[in-house]
Amino acid sequence: MNDLNHLTAAEAARRIAAREISSEELVAACLERIRQRDGEVQAWVHCDPEGALAQARASDKAKAEGALAGVPVGFKDVIDTADMPTQYNSPIYRGHRPRTDAACVAMVRRAGGIVLGKTVTTEFASRTPGPARNPHNLAHSPGGSSSGSAAAVADFMTPLAFGTQTGGSTIRPAAYCGIAGYKPSYGTINRAGLKQLAESLDTIGVMARTVEDCALLVNAVSARPMPDLSTRLAQPPRIGLCRTSRWKEASPAAQSALENAATALARHDALIREFDLPPDFDRLYDEQMLIMNFEAARALAPERFTHPELLSDYLRNKLEEHWTMPPEPYRTAMRHARECRQAFTGMFADIDVLLTLSAPGEAPEGISSTGSSLFNRNWTLLGVPCVTIPAGRGPKELPLGVQFVGCYDDDERVLRCAEWARSALE
Repeated sequence: MNDLNHLTAAEAARRIAAREISSEELVAACLERIRQRDGEVQAWVHCDPEGALAQARASDKAKAEGALAGVPVGFKDVIDTADMPTQYNSPIYRGHRPRTDAACVAMVRRAGGIVLGKTVTTEFASRTPGPARNPHNLAHSPGGSSSGSAAAVADFMTPLAFGTQTGGSTIRPAAYCGIAGYKPSYGTINRAGLKQLAESLDTIGVMARTVEDCALLVNAVSARPMPDLSTRLAQPPRIGLCRTSRWKEASPAAQSALENAATALARHDALIREFDLPPDFDRLYDEQMLIMNFEAARALAPERFTHPELLSDYLRNKLEEHWTMPPEPYRTAMRHARECRQAFTGMFADIDVLLTLSAPGEAPEGISSTGSSLFNRNWTLLGVPCVTIPAGRGPKELPLGVQFVGCYDDDERVLRCAEWARSALE
């Protein structure tokens, strides 16, 4: 029973439903792992063991039903919880207690899930990091801004956790920590109760140790159906190998991981073909940053005007810079993004998914940087579904990942192809 925290969410849900284990036993195993390890990993900003156990006991007593019945879930601390502090990693909100749950929290509860605690985030899900560390090597970052969620899942403290992605904050930390990450199509998970950073980009994503678990969690809190991941694809997928125009900025290890994955999938009869985005798509990398910063300057205006001294120097300066930026570059970037979204859909006539980099390489050393979002920004701005899976290790023995990208609202295909690839790469 001591290894119950190693169960996947799907297996745990099945065993709880069959009364082979209890939710209380599962939650207790996760809490014991947190007790043993979180002093070093520092993935959690708030965890209430007695509260979590009380939820679990109530679930067991009621023989709760639902997709997540009895399964613990972690929430990035930019997502409101009524029974726990929500502080956004900012002294402005120290001890802040929202009156209501965010929509995704309420839906997890409705699906029978146990709210285990709040995971460390960067300041307002921006750049300035929190204390979380990579469980594979504590001297390295777990990535950001969903730092604690990735670290907690990777270290077997919880089978499921929510993150967010405005640049690369779900896919990149999942890759750095060697787990699965899923950024659904923009708008899939309702954002009510999420502390907004950039309204046209913010996407609630999920992290787990399997693709199936990622799909399960999104299914439980959205209208998106649960894909059948147990049935083999009718034929191996048609995969576009997309190195992108920023290929030279990836490490040799990341480049090798992508090439090796493509070669391995071809051996399993996937049809691999070279895929190049149109030249003007290169503008998306810089336009994502411009749009994010322009919108953040407005979303965080109350904090900047009321408590500027409590913001990090980086964030305060960035907000001030983009508050005074003329609006026309922002409008031009938004128009170009809309044009690219329309064009992107038409590029999948002969392929099912793209195979591309999840991150520039292994997790950076130290925790002053959460790493670069370069290989995520364009996909986030396009609003399309992305799934990262582990793809070996780099020269420092830290995890690497590759990601699968598809058309907007074609999440089921992306998930099924990612699961097929995960099985083929084992």
